[in-house]
Amino acid sequence: MQIDLSLDQTSLSAQRRAARRTPWLPLLSELMTLAEGRAELLRHAERAWASVTFAGTRHTVTLCFTGAEAVAAGEGFIDALPDHEFTIPRQLVADAAVVAAEHTALPEPRLEVTAELLLLEDG
Repeated sequence: MQIDLSLDQTSLSAQRRAARRTPWLPLLSELMTLAEGRAELLRHAERAWASVTFAGTRHTVTLCFTGAEAVAAGEGFIDALPDHEFTIPRQLVADAAVVAAEHTALPEPRLEVTAELLLLEDG
């Protein structure tokens, strides 16, 4: 028996185009900048979102700040996120909120932050 392992070029091309259109990489880049480069990405989830007049994506991102200086940067991230002016091509950040924050003191200071962001397609 012979198994065909070749990829369908049409579906592969469509997957590449879809990956380019999703704003997750520019979003994560901006979040890491806002975190002063002191965060580690633990999780990212993206799902489609739509209303009668708008379409976009909802993102859930969990970052970890480890060490005293990183935790201080994480607390700054929590304060700054809701009012941050994002510059993501063809996207408008309609909502950005911290939905969870968990501090741990030992064995070293650690802050885990989960944020949810709603991005709308802008033209």
